[in-house]
Amino acid sequence: MGAMSSSPTPSPLRVASYNLRGLKDDPGRAAAVVRAVDPDVLLLQEVPRYPGSSYAIAALARDCGLLWSGRTRLVSGTSLMTNLRVESSDSQDRRLRVGLRENPRSYTLASVRRTGGPWVTVVSVHLSLDGDQRVEHVRTVLDEVQDDPRVPGTGPLVVGGDLNESADGPAWRLVADQLVEVSDDRPTFPAARPHRRIDALFSRGHAGVVPGDPALLEGLDLAAASDHVPVWVDLSY
Repeated sequence: MGAMSSSPTPSPLRVASYNLRGLKDDPGRAAAVVRAVDPDVLLLQEVPRYPGSSYAIAALARDCGLLWSGRTRLVSGTSLMTNLRVESSDSQDRRLRVGLRENPRSYTLASVRRTGGPWVTVVSVHLSLDGDQRVEHVRTVLDEVQDDPRVPGTGPLVVGGDLNESADGPAWRLVADQLVEVSDDRPTFPAARPHRRIDALFSRGHAGVVPGDPALLEGLDLAAASDHVPVWVDLSY
């Protein structure tokens, strides 16, 4: 009687989040940071919105060794990139309600999976500088994702980005009430001398998590790349 074969265990999914500050710093240094992290999925905030900026974002994706699906019809400050290691749906930019003459706000959503693993919904957010608006936007994102027929109601989900508040803030707590905070408690802002933790990753449906190893960023000029430090985790399913 031959030995029973078993399917290989899927590799962990590495999800990272990074605020690019509109690529106003050194895109080459930012790409070096991303290559060091080597994510399967990169959630982005403060993607530039000036005319022709799509060329700059596409060039950054090539320099990072990642794929960028391009903008949707919405003007968006959030986006995401994926590695060739993962299969991905087209990303969607979804507008969030803001006041007249306020900066546009959005979130970006896609589904990804590694070979042999489940589909995981990933969401990039960049919350407002206004506290009440942050709470409103978090509620909108969580409600819309939950009600989306393409997103399994209890399936794996990762939400990450720049929350513009610390862990004791109401919007942060609202996300943490529904999802598990999986990134560690290292400060993320400002990159030159980090002392505030305003970037984070939250998840549900994972079987295990390993927070990102800061040693991967040793020797890199983080402050020349952006004013934020990236966060990342390895999630197993």
